[in-house]
Amino acid sequence: MIGVYLFIGHLALEKILKAVFVDRNDNNMPPRIHNLVRLAELSKIELDEDQKFHLDKITDFNIQTRYPDYKLAFYKRCNVEYTNEYLAKIKEFYAWFSSLLK
Repeated sequence: MIGVYLFIGHLALEKILKAVFVDRNDNNMPPRIHNLVRLAELSKIELDEDQKFHLDKITDFNIQTRYPDYKLAFYKRCNVEYTNEYLAKIKEFYAWFSSLLK
């Protein structure tokens, strides 16, 4: 069940990106989406291809833990090494996005 950490990591990135969106868009409500790449784009954050790839992968953690058809396959893939690798990426993104807030 360590895959739950990746799901929570996705939620943390989604919330910080929505905070950046509000900050950069005159306090307008953020869109009701979960796609981290799209949220970053709407928040006027420039991403390189590697960053887009990893945010897209992290977005999958949201989908794969919410839908029963994907859940078992997702949890099987989430060994300690895989989870630690993506938790490190999530922490990097979180620190970067947090630094963008005024």
